[in-house]
Amino acid sequence: MSVHRARHAVGYVFMLLGCLIGAWASRIPDVKTAIGVEESGFGLVLLVMAFGAILGFPISGRLVDRFGAARVSKVFAVANLIAFALIPTGLSAFATLLPIVFLTGFCIGTLDVAMNGWGAEVETALARPVMSSYHGLFSLGAGLGALAGVPAIQLELSVLQHLSGWSLVLFLPLVFSLSTPWMSERVSSNGEKSPFFAIPRGALLWVGIMALVAALGEAAVIDWAALYQIDELGFESSQAVIGFAVFSAAMVVMRLTADRLILRFGSVQVARVSGLAACLGAALLVWGAELWIVWIGCAVMGLGNAAIFPLAMSRAAAEQSMSKGAALAAVATLGYGSFLLGPPILGFIGEAVSLRASFALVALLALLITLLAGSLKITPEPGAGRHRDR
Repeated sequence: MSVHRARHAVGYVFMLLGCLIGAWASRIPDVKTAIGVEESGFGLVLLVMAFGAILGFPISGRLVDRFGAARVSKVFAVANLIAFALIPTGLSAFATLLPIVFLTGFCIGTLDVAMNGWGAEVETALARPVMSSYHGLFSLGAGLGALAGVPAIQLELSVLQHLSGWSLVLFLPLVFSLSTPWMSERVSSNGEKSPFFAIPRGALLWVGIMALVAALGEAAVIDWAALYQIDELGFESSQAVIGFAVFSAAMVVMRLTADRLILRFGSVQVARVSGLAACLGAALLVWGAELWIVWIGCAVMGLGNAAIFPLAMSRAAAEQSMSKGAALAAVATLGYGSFLLGPPILGFIGEAVSLRASFALVALLALLITLLAGSLKITPEPGAGRHRDR
């Protein structure tokens, strides 16, 4: 069993999921046109997909505990390829598409928890941090998937031809990951029934809040930064979109380099500095009247938020008071729940007060990352009750 081969295998699974989501994003306008709905109707499609993902988190946690993270990752990597290829078959009617996107969201959520679990096992075996680079590969995959959509659209490929062909292309290198041997940890239930939605306890609750705050900061930039620059700062739309591009580039750069920083300075120190950076970046958006100040703010926010979710998932996988699957699912639910539900709340604040006030709140909350960074320390406890998956 080669640890280095497993590292590459997990990395490709992360990239594969990003590639699929990026390809889907590139064809959203065509999907919206095909089913004949307005923004609110398509918002329902995205909401159904999100609920599918949220349901997938706790189920994945149970599957990981029972069958092992590697096995669940392999099965649901293939399931995601199939699910995304099936999306175009539902474009004939709005009602037909909804169950398909729900299934797709479920596959996304299930794979997300499982691949983080597998990545954490490889990280432990390597005895050095690699989780952040995995999330960097996911981000790179999303960009690659979106860019690959450009020639598909220029060649006038249908959504069916594009997504099914892209899934086939991605399957070929996935064979390497599927054939990679790995003995994942499993949890013996001992006949005890655990709650469906696990709630993190003790230090892990603070870790989950850190993930929640980081996800909120990312979602704020994705959903509201451009509108804030246009409506409240008076920038041109072509200029405002650059802010998100700068933020995304900073996220990728930081995620691909954060592992070395964690190895040198430790996860707690990296998290503390990251929280301060996330706060400073959001503050620059609040007080920056000049375009270049806002762009710097977006970049600093990207650097500050990038490493927190990978750190939180690594910490969750090492938790001893809960099973690994339940801990990963609990932290993922808090993080992604914030990513999905946070933007509407920020929108309500923006309408009642201003989007400037929304970003001021994001800046203040980012300080929680610095204050709670100590919860990333791992305190070993006896009696895990785990055995190897053979």
